[in-house]
Amino acid sequence: MFRILIVEDDEGIASGIASLLKTWNYDSHIIQDFSRIVEEFNEYKADLILMDITLPFYDGYYWCSEIRKNSSVPIIFISSTIDKMNIIMAMNMGGDDFICKPFDMQVLVVKIQALLRRTYDYGSLVDTIEYKEFVLNMNDNSLLYRNQKIELAKNEYRILLTLLQNKGKIVSREKLMDVLWKTDVYIDENTLTVNVNRLRKKLESYGIADFIQTKFGVGYLVE
Repeated sequence: MFRILIVEDDEGIASGIASLLKTWNYDSHIIQDFSRIVEEFNEYKADLILMDITLPFYDGYYWCSEIRKNSSVPIIFISSTIDKMNIIMAMNMGGDDFICKPFDMQVLVVKIQALLRRTYDYGSLVDTIEYKEFVLNMNDNSLLYRNQKIELAKNEYRILLTLLQNKGKIVSREKLMDVLWKTDVYIDENTLTVNVNRLRKKLESYGIADFIQTKFGVGYLVE
């Protein structure tokens, strides 16, 4: 389990990030003493740091430079302003990425996952498919949409995975049936229709309509 250190003095934002990370099976620790950030980082042994720029005592740039003296841990800077100088400063001080408040939690998760993959080459542990506002997590069979985590049943996940792997292309009913039921036993085609409709209804309950399109007589696609 990856460990993420949250260096953020806004308690609401920090606790919100921690709750989100928990749903994605990350461990997190919120800095308690802003005068000893390096010490808490060393004690926690974080794999990634989310670093606010405006902090008590010293700013995030200072703490980044202090951490960089002994560690190359990936750091994502968090800022309430997105002016070019802040971004340049963050990167020059040793930051790896930058996100501006108020940020979409989904975007934050995607940035964390991408940075962990690049840093640790643990792609098999952080396997996702990203498409528009959607992130399909292949480790726990869930879909993230606008900060909502949607738990998928086995067949729902397999249908969505196959469609997203072929986005923009029609996936035949035969291919989907093969993915769902790799067996010599005959499966009625209506069973596939039932499974697709069940998935559609679940997505619609989260405000996702017309995501899976039907090409009658051929198959389904996600555009």
